[in-house]
Amino acid sequence: MEPSRIRTRVQEFIRHPLTLPCYLPSIALAFSGGLLVPILPLYVADFDVSYGLIGLVLAGEGIGALLGDVPAGVLPQRLGRKGSMLVGLTCTILSTMALFWVRSIPLVFACRLLAGFGRALYAIARHAYVADTTAVDRRGRAIALFGGIFRLGRFAGPAIGGTVAAVYGLRMPFLLYGGVCITALISVAASISIGRDLLPERATSSKPRGDTLLATLRTHYRTLATAGAGQLFAQMVRAGRRILIPLYAADVLGLDLQAIGLIETISSAIDTALFYPTGLIMDRWGRKCAIVPAFLIQAAGLVFVPFTGSFAGLLLTTGAIAFGNGLS
Repeated sequence: MEPSRIRTRVQEFIRHPLTLPCYLPSIALAFSGGLLVPILPLYVADFDVSYGLIGLVLAGEGIGALLGDVPAGVLPQRLGRKGSMLVGLTCTILSTMALFWVRSIPLVFACRLLAGFGRALYAIARHAYVADTTAVDRRGRAIALFGGIFRLGRFAGPAIGGTVAAVYGLRMPFLLYGGVCITALISVAASISIGRDLLPERATSSKPRGDTLLATLRTHYRTLATAGAGQLFAQMVRAGRRILIPLYAADVLGLDLQAIGLIETISSAIDTALFYPTGLIMDRWGRKCAIVPAFLIQAAGLVFVPFTGSFAGLLLTTGAIAFGNGLS
């Protein structure tokens, strides 16, 4: 692509109405999350606990998000989009930074639960804000861009997180996480006005919404039973990769934090490069043609992880898993 076209695209992105309230905070959160990818499993393992307990603690964020999804779906109607995003970001930032000082596994688990709740609240409020402020025929592209932004943010994070941990200790990346995420908090606070914070239904209609949890389950039970179950297993695969790869690299292969961070960064680059081709595949042949091969490739990659015996072997296998994840 010509430099002039690149500059034009960058300027369009900067002027986009969703850039400050949604896209830039998402980049900051993705980069900050990337900082923790190579070090979080090793941080928990440093408490001298079993692999089972390590998995449980690292699942704390997902459990917190699961428990928080229902109240997080209600709070934006009471706090507004801006208030909900700010509360969610604050919970996530403070609970993650607290890991720098925490000295017991129960407190680590509690912090991860709170981080998961904050993440759920922020994500739901953010997507509701996108739906409220974006034309129907542009919502797909607006939300799809989050996939690319997430992967772009994760690109440099693991290598930097691994380097910081190797030089300053396993706990220092948590403070760096907070410092970066504060920019997301400021961006949301400065860019969303109260006048743009109302639900369309609240502003234009007085009819009862009837959006109770039971009503939602009754109305959408087929979708939840099929797509919901698939999404559940998909997230299990993705979460398993983030836990298994760093632990296997450190405990079995004896790789240091910088090497683990480099593996995660290269795999993130592969993942990032695929978000646009995947969109083309979905547009031309349908979502199933991307989803089914994606998880077959990820499954094969995970099966081959125990057979790797070197940095290069693990990098090749992790790259294959990232390729599959990029397709998904």
